Amino acid sequence: MESKLRIALGSDERSHVTDFVEQELRGRGFDVQLFGPLRDESAAAAWPVVAGEVAQAVASGNVAEAVLFCWTGTGVSIAANKVPGVRAALCGDAETARGAKAWNQANVLCLSLRSTTETLAGEILEAWFSTAADPSEDANVRAVNEMDQRLRGAPSAERAG
Repeated sequence: MESKLRIALGSDERSHVTDFVEQELRGRGFDVQLFGPLRDESAAAAWPVVAGEVAQAVASGNVAEAVLFCWTGTGVSIAANKVPGVRAALCGDAETARGAKAWNQANVLCLSLRSTTETLAGEILEAWFSTAADPSEDANVRAVNEMDQRLRGAPSAERAG
């Protein structure tokens, strides 16, 4: 029996677009693990907390990839990228999503609750999940992964320099 690919979906608030994306992911045959108010509507969750939990799930291999939301999408992308091994990309259109997967081997798709319509979300998800990594970018992705390893645990001032 073939197991379904597990995808995390998190947000600091539930909305029509988060519900749409959940349905789209399930419709694509993914096993969707929910985080934040998407899992428990009565639970308040700050975007850094949700992003951290989702990013840890990706980094640990508990899920293959993730989709994250906050009002602009910027906050969750910044927070998720603090977790070594995570390559979160804020994508406002399908071409950016395609490039993030092909050239950056991004593993967390970040979207804006404010500006992502259901139609746009569908286009972005199609681009994200239909795009394979471009092997000619492997050296660049390795360089980013090496930065993760080298800077893990480094003091903040060293990171800023």
